Amino acid sequence: MEKGKETKAVVPLRSPQEALALLGQGDKHLKTLRKLLPAQLVVRGQEVQISGPPEDVRLAEQVVRDLVTLVRQGAELDAGTLEQVVLVAENGQSFSEETIAPSLGGEIVLPGRLKPKTPGQRRYVEAISTHDITFGIGPAGTGKTYLAVAMAVAFLKAKRVKRIILTRPAVEAGERLGFLPGDLQAKIDPYLRPLYDALFDMIDAERFEQYIQSGVIEVAPLAFMRGRTLNDAFIILDEAQNTTPEQMKMFLTRMGFNSRVVITGDITQIDLPKAQKSGLVEALRILKGIQGIAQQRFLESDVVRHPLVARIIKAYESYEYETERSS
Repeated sequence: MEKGKETKAVVPLRSPQEALALLGQGDKHLKTLRKLLPAQLVVRGQEVQISGPPEDVRLAEQVVRDLVTLVRQGAELDAGTLEQVVLVAENGQSFSEETIAPSLGGEIVLPGRLKPKTPGQRRYVEAISTHDITFGIGPAGTGKTYLAVAMAVAFLKAKRVKRIILTRPAVEAGERLGFLPGDLQAKIDPYLRPLYDALFDMIDAERFEQYIQSGVIEVAPLAFMRGRTLNDAFIILDEAQNTTPEQMKMFLTRMGFNSRVVITGDITQIDLPKAQKSGLVEALRILKGIQGIAQQRFLESDVVRHPLVARIIKAYESYEYETERSS
């Protein structure tokens, strides 16, 4: 069998320190990259030599160059970052400095040292900053809710809004609040816990309690939004795939003056009865292309949890695609 055409590429490194940061102690990162990439990687002095079929070399060269960029930005590489950069490259995107750094303007600063970690997250944060309504659609672990809460806190601190409202539809994994023990508050609190957890990471406990008591922060089920007009507020609707079309229309029409709305959801994880349409799916179709509304769709390469999560999502997507083709 005739051997396929091969090509080569070289990525230069500036110093031994940069090479160590890229390759890892005992070439730990290099060994990981050799498992993740189909091309051959060899280090000679202060350069990475790549060889193999043209497509494989192009992919590997982009990954190595993106990792070098991250190292020069001061990032500390780990196995999760390596796998994430490879996934992004496989999706035709790049981890360049321009791609990673959010351009939010001097007024909006995310809490703590938080910053977008993937191109999709960067576009999401910028969309929230520049649009009145933003839909964040994608799998678990992409930071949809966490970054939305971070932006809400940033808007509050910058005095762009006077309050934060976080809400979810009261349907979760086939269970309803009525099945939970205790009074209404006892039923609601565990259900809304993920939203509380995100806030706790960004606001100290004493101030958080003050905000809750004064109404600056409100966390409530979606049903509590009916009949209200929400002015000067940053409003987040989480798990929106579990809204009905009527609930979604009700929520969207609650928006008042000087308000910002973020709607997050995963349309592959709908827990509504099978005959019931998802309000999120319908809204994405109806509102597509309307000025002032952004739709950011996340990929498995935007997953920032354990590297296995991205691989699990990709495996499920492949399985569902093959199942649809064969049915």
